[in-house]
Amino acid sequence: MRAMVLYSPAPVESRPLKYMDVEKPSPGRGEVLIRIFKCGVCRTDLHIVEGELKPVKLPLIPGHQVIGVVEDVGEGIEGIRRGERVGVPWLYYACGECRYCRRGLENLCENALFTGYSVDGGYAEYMVAKAGFIHRIPDGIDDTHAAPLMCAGAIGYRSLKLTGLLGKGDATLGLFGYGAAAHLVLQVARKLGLRVYVFTSNRWKIEKALENGAEWAGSTSEEPPRRLDAAIVYAPVSSVFIEALKKIDKGGRVVLAEIYMTPIEQLDYSLLWHEKEVKSVANVTRKDVGEFLEVASRHGVKPEVKTYRLSEANEALIELKKGGHLGQLVLDVT
Repeated sequence: MRAMVLYSPAPVESRPLKYMDVEKPSPGRGEVLIRIFKCGVCRTDLHIVEGELKPVKLPLIPGHQVIGVVEDVGEGIEGIRRGERVGVPWLYYACGECRYCRRGLENLCENALFTGYSVDGGYAEYMVAKAGFIHRIPDGIDDTHAAPLMCAGAIGYRSLKLTGLLGKGDATLGLFGYGAAAHLVLQVARKLGLRVYVFTSNRWKIEKALENGAEWAGSTSEEPPRRLDAAIVYAPVSSVFIEALKKIDKGGRVVLAEIYMTPIEQLDYSLLWHEKEVKSVANVTRKDVGEFLEVASRHGVKPEVKTYRLSEANEALIELKKGGHLGQLVLDVT
């Protein structure tokens, strides 16, 4: 089979992914073989390819927003048929036995495996996946638009849940940074009745956010029309986090949705006073993904998508790094 393989992390401009023939995998007990149709290109992939996330497996096939069909099933599997359309997210496996799994926090599992990082992922024609960790894709979502929902959508949905605003009606949510995840969260939050303000330093993204349904949009330093009940920070910059703290109301919560952030040099306690909270997001659970797919299908939530061929994965990552595209980049493996 054909795949894009990383042998050594390097800047994406050097095109470190190699398009080559590799052995087609076979499913073991409890696993399925998936013939891949589409795979989203995520900023986490960029961190992996460039080495910002320390490698745990090399050579590696990246990619963790996978959509395809079940082509074969291993032993010990019931309820999954060949030909079913499924998705594979970032969480490849959780043990179900550690103290975090027992508390319903499988996203923090001590023995977790992650798709396209600790095991081979979706920048390929085929992959194997754990049967208990794949997700059926609703009929109303096509393959291309389903791929970004497996990570950008799911992590955005988890960050939205962690604000505590779901079911709060007229509450005001601030989104700091407006990329693929924030674009999807804006759609969901508006469908659920929340008022959404978007903060971004890019003028064209301000205009885009207003087109997409934001009640207000402006630069990070601007004061919004009213104080925020909660905020989600999608920028890995500590100064943006500080601005979010300044703008939330008493008892509000700031959710940090990035995988890393620049150091916080100084934090004035007055910004946390009045029972403000700060919470970070780490990975997603199977429940998050399943709930979000149902929400996206019911409310018609769709990302903006630009496609590349599998062999063009380096070019897709270069475009992602430049940051000129609001929506999601997707590899068309077919």
